[in-house]
Amino acid sequence: MVGGIRSEVGRLQAVILHRPDLELHRLTPGNKDELLFDELVWVEKAREEHDAFSATIAASGAQVLHLSLLLEEVLTDQEVALEFVEAHVNDDLCGRRLADRVRRFLVELPVPELVRHLIGGVTLAEVGETQGLVASLHGPDDFILAPLPNAVFMRDSSVWVGDGVILSPMNRSVRQRETDLLRLIYGLHSLFAGTPIWFGDQPGEHYPASVEGGDVLVLAERGLAIGISERTTPSGAAALAARLFEQHVVDRILAVELPKGRSTMHLDTVVTMVDVDAVVLYPKIRQQVRSLEVTPGADGHLKVVETPDLLAGLEWATGLSNIRSIEPPLQSVQAEREQWNDANNTFALAPGEVVAYERNVATNEVLEGAGITVHRIPSYELPRGRGGPRCMTCPVRRDPVEV
Repeated sequence: MVGGIRSEVGRLQAVILHRPDLELHRLTPGNKDELLFDELVWVEKAREEHDAFSATIAASGAQVLHLSLLLEEVLTDQEVALEFVEAHVNDDLCGRRLADRVRRFLVELPVPELVRHLIGGVTLAEVGETQGLVASLHGPDDFILAPLPNAVFMRDSSVWVGDGVILSPMNRSVRQRETDLLRLIYGLHSLFAGTPIWFGDQPGEHYPASVEGGDVLVLAERGLAIGISERTTPSGAAALAARLFEQHVVDRILAVELPKGRSTMHLDTVVTMVDVDAVVLYPKIRQQVRSLEVTPGADGHLKVVETPDLLAGLEWATGLSNIRSIEPPLQSVQAEREQWNDANNTFALAPGEVVAYERNVATNEVLEGAGITVHRIPSYELPRGRGGPRCMTCPVRRDPVEV
């Protein structure tokens, strides 16, 4: 299977998801902030909700690929498993003695358990080491290899554009192993053989510049939007734009400078496409952002022109002159509540057909009033991680759309 994403709304053919597991059980009141969660999650309920999400996608006819199963298929090769473990468990992480013990613990696990711990983390108690300086200074529940609770948000670690993929240089160190796991899959899994990597092919190559997939919208075959946010830096966006232009992947990019805040963490928290000619926008966000048209300039530099309005910029990037902007006319309190629960973070199954959290009642009604079919999914626990249906997906292949 080869991928191909040339729009946000073409009928979905294949997507990568990650079902919540051990990593969410590792969250505590003491570590949740460091691990980028605002609240603790009832994991069993979150898994039920994620299963409902996965079933909704599968019912549309799309193939659902699971991160854990893809990793298991790659890591059955013992040499690959050992090389990955050695790259991530070294003396600098936890000292020579303990590093050796952690590596042996991991590579001796059955492959499904190896994958579970590469995502869910490893504690000192699990490896059973008590000797040495590092082990002596840690408690049994301390993490030697940190968990990746944000792995459920598959959108951020990689994003497909055209026939290739961007591997995200993540902004927070606690998420960087997520990208390394995707790099392993795209590089070695038979489903993705020959896939071009447009950006991020080497670990750490762009540090301290960062780009996260929630800030990348594939608006048209030749047009993107990139959010400049608390997670995607100006230098990261510039490096990505330059690389995509050099490789002739796209020829126009709309850069959107967002307010730096938790509720506007990524571009897709405030705007997503819901049809070939329609977007849903967080109310009043147009007054809070700057939009810049970016095109290839002379000598490999970028040409940048500011646009008067976000909607005008979206029309420029899509090549359309009649974008429909669906902006729920909600009262300020209701708008803030639904924005906190990712009301605008919809995930398109096909043109005019999206998945949304059921709890965002008012926004869903507005979408349906605008002619959009909304598939509601349960949302008691999943929103606690501050991510919606789009955040939880990495689309790999969509049908082309006719504009």
